[in-house]
Amino acid sequence: MSGPEVSIERAGPDDAGEILTVQRAAHVTEAQLYGDPFIPPLVESFDQVRKVLAGDAVVLKAMAGRRLVGAVRARFSDHTCLVGRLVVAPDMQGRGIGERLMRALEDEVADRADACVLFTGHLGEDDLRLYRRLGYKETHRERVAAHLTLVHMRKALAPPAEG
Repeated sequence: MSGPEVSIERAGPDDAGEILTVQRAAHVTEAQLYGDPFIPPLVESFDQVRKVLAGDAVVLKAMAGRRLVGAVRARFSDHTCLVGRLVVAPDMQGRGIGERLMRALEDEVADRADACVLFTGHLGEDDLRLYRRLGYKETHRERVAAHLTLVHMRKALAPPAEG
């Protein structure tokens, strides 16, 4: 199924509403998987998303024409990139958009970070498969509730090439 070309670009505060909409749509299935309608991506507010976008986080968006179809965020702790909220609109999943967002994020942060770290739920097989394919290795698991164990993953980044 073909559609508009997807481009990856920086997101800004004006993208908060669209990012929140895609984020909520993308995480409904996850909430159902864990039987928890109160997972953080579903209860985050518009103002919270806008604040992230106005701050020093790196936020990339995937655009299909004029439609925002995905996003990913990163913030930093020393020389480590903390990846969060990788989302792709449900009708656009399975087309490589999440992988493109992650690769673009890694390229974007390579001059500021030695590694990227992230976590995802233990039942999210598609997410785990994607992160492993991208070179992320599991570092540990953290049981945070009876129904949820977080899988923490890390990927060392190659230093940017000297130009």
